[in-house]
Amino acid sequence: MDVPRSAAEPAAAVSVPEAVSALPGPGKRGPGGRRGVALGPVALVVAGGLSVQFGAAVAALLMPRAGALGVVTLRLVAAAVVLLLVCRPKLRGHSRADWGTVLAFGAAMGGMNVLFYQALERIPLGVAVTLEVLGPLALSVIVSRRLVNLVWAALAVAGVFLLGGGGGLGGLDPVGAACALGAGVLWAVYIVFSARTGRRFPQADGLALAMVVAALLSLPLGILDAGSKLLVPSTIALGAAVALLSSVLPYTLELIALRRLPASTFAVLMSLEPAIAAAAGFLILDQALSSTDALAIALVIGASMGAVRSQTGGARRKADV
Repeated sequence: MDVPRSAAEPAAAVSVPEAVSALPGPGKRGPGGRRGVALGPVALVVAGGLSVQFGAAVAALLMPRAGALGVVTLRLVAAAVVLLLVCRPKLRGHSRADWGTVLAFGAAMGGMNVLFYQALERIPLGVAVTLEVLGPLALSVIVSRRLVNLVWAALAVAGVFLLGGGGGLGGLDPVGAACALGAGVLWAVYIVFSARTGRRFPQADGLALAMVVAALLSLPLGILDAGSKLLVPSTIALGAAVALLSSVLPYTLELIALRRLPASTFAVLMSLEPAIAAAAGFLILDQALSSTDALAIALVIGASMGAVRSQTGGARRKADV
């Protein structure tokens, strides 16, 4: 997340990515004959969500210094440098389709970050993530092949809108809301091409190359927006911290998880992001949680747990036949 797939492949094709990890996948027997379950990939997705949302909270504190586009540039450039040093990806031996996948992955990643930080500059973190997560939820409905996943997705959507104030989003900054929704669309694209990149490139090589593409796309915008502010040592240090929390660690964890976790389940798991963002906003940005927020969090967590249980349960039943 390897047989190359055509560019015209529908999104549903990533709903059953090949298990290329050395760990036993759902329905496979590991050492001692025990059946492996998808709890490992699920834990990776949750850990990635925690990292990216607390990184976003730190980024919000950095915005007064460098602006939204400056923070995005610092984040992506630092992440690209780290991944290039760690992964040292090979540039030879890849097909034109491989490079096309990486370019699409990097463009989606860069655009998603630019739009999200534009939203974060205008609307609260929890609300921004609430709107953004609608993209992955829509993807989960599109690629799902089981009727029960539609139920879990509907429950998650209810929780997402409740977290955003019961659907009363009309009072939000329209530009901020539009940017968050646009980021959600690109997030869904990111999920698809992250899975395809993982199938085409070994380890995290494809991620490193895609991060370079995203950094190069954001660099002119960051320079125009922040200029010399990007060269202040303390700003660079905070930008590097944001890069590690919001890019290097979560994207690597998600790439690994998508090798063994169906994209539909992964997308519904992303409904946890508003809950995590609300917690990060409370702990770092002093954004209090109301009883309505708590109910919304319970709904999205319940939907995510239900989606994972139904997916892994279905895999076990098929393996036992």
